[in-house]
Amino acid sequence: MDRKTVILKKFLTRIMGFIVAMFLLSIVVFYIARLAPGDPLQSFYGDAVESMTSQELQAARERLGLDAPIHIQYIKWITNALHGDFGMSLKYKLPAMDVVSPLIGNTLILGGISYLLVFLIAILLAICCALNEDTLFDRIICKVGTAAFYIPTFWMGVVLVLIFSINFNWLPSSGAYDFGKSGDVLNRLQHLVLPLIVMVLSHLWYYAYMFRNKLLDEFRKDYILLAKTKGLKKVELVFKHCLRNIAPTIISIMAISTPHILGGTYIAEAVFNYPGIGALSIESAKYHDYNLLMLLVLITGVLVIVSSMIAQSINEVIDPRMKELEAATWQEETKNGS
Repeated sequence: MDRKTVILKKFLTRIMGFIVAMFLLSIVVFYIARLAPGDPLQSFYGDAVESMTSQELQAARERLGLDAPIHIQYIKWITNALHGDFGMSLKYKLPAMDVVSPLIGNTLILGGISYLLVFLIAILLAICCALNEDTLFDRIICKVGTAAFYIPTFWMGVVLVLIFSINFNWLPSSGAYDFGKSGDVLNRLQHLVLPLIVMVLSHLWYYAYMFRNKLLDEFRKDYILLAKTKGLKKVELVFKHCLRNIAPTIISIMAISTPHILGGTYIAEAVFNYPGIGALSIESAKYHDYNLLMLLVLITGVLVIVSSMIAQSINEVIDPRMKELEAATWQEETKNGS
């Protein structure tokens, strides 16, 4: 078996794993959503459902396809979803995709910028702390970072709104942009400042502390001690050796953190009334808007799974140990094939 075949086999295996994971996710969410207490008719008809007779309620369930057994409902839903039809939102009475599409960009902007800022600052902070281990700077950063990490996100958001929006009137407290200014980049940035501050402060030290410890562990290894005896400076050792060797770990943590950052984005959207799929997910679960909830969960699942797959592929490229393992596997398969 040649190398190209092995790579193709690995790629197809990951694609199949992705499909299976999404299929299982859809089944679990579909069943849990429908078994949860609550009446989706309330979402569709509002208060009018309270005055309906039992016959009218039954007819309404039949029109919305809610009267069939759950497995029949799932088969119908998955069949339509494979053709690009994710059903109608019960609350908005529009195709679920039409409700979600205008909001995906807002969430990707907030989540993407937060993601980059968190890890960029975390890596820089970890390097500074590692270079100044046990100094006053390192101890202060550790204490302040730990305190900031344990401040509740919701409380932090409320305090920032009180200070910067209400008292000083410097920054907007809600929304993604002012009315009629969706194309104004500066206006969008102003609305992003407070959510970004909350996102960065609530996630930063968790990752900075892990990277700091990884750098310090690497710095105490034998090859570093040997390099020290040759006169290499600490800064040079950290940037040329330690940071490069822990890069696969950093990338793995960044991939695993995707659900964590997404969860924080959803909370920030709720606190600042930011129009994104996070706030919409909470609303769809609250009102039992099944079709909308399914679509939002699948979008989140795609983001999480794809990020993990990308991180694994990058690790295999930059981590020599993975390359050696891949080469050994290829040689073993070649022997078995011959």
